[in-house]
Amino acid sequence: MLLLNFSHPLPAAQIARLEQMTGQSIGRVLESRTQVDTQSDLAPQVAALVEACALTSAEWQTEPILIVPPALNFVAMTLLAELHGRMGYFPAIVRTRPVRDALPPQYEIAEVIHLQGVRDAARKKR
Repeated sequence: MLLLNFSHPLPAAQIARLEQMTGQSIGRVLESRTQVDTQSDLAPQVAALVEACALTSAEWQTEPILIVPPALNFVAMTLLAELHGRMGYFPAIVRTRPVRDALPPQYEIAEVIHLQGVRDAARKKR
């Protein structure tokens, strides 16, 4: 599986936790430093972040991909739209959460959310 991380770097223990949770080996981790200029149009900046992953059209559509989204909500939403356009479906995402009382602040893997499954379930409520 390919892990695209648009957030803080994940230590090896968290990568191992993701492998345990998904039942799949993570063969590659692509880190993307998600810095945006909030005074400029966002969509082109997000498209550039995705282009920097340097995946082919076939890889976007066929590789098992897991996403760690950026924390900034409007970047995450725009990224999701860009990824759906390239992949043809909603990817699974990793939700992290702060570790209580950790100094310095630390984050842990909270869950893997299968967005396509969420979307499919919501369609039944139309």
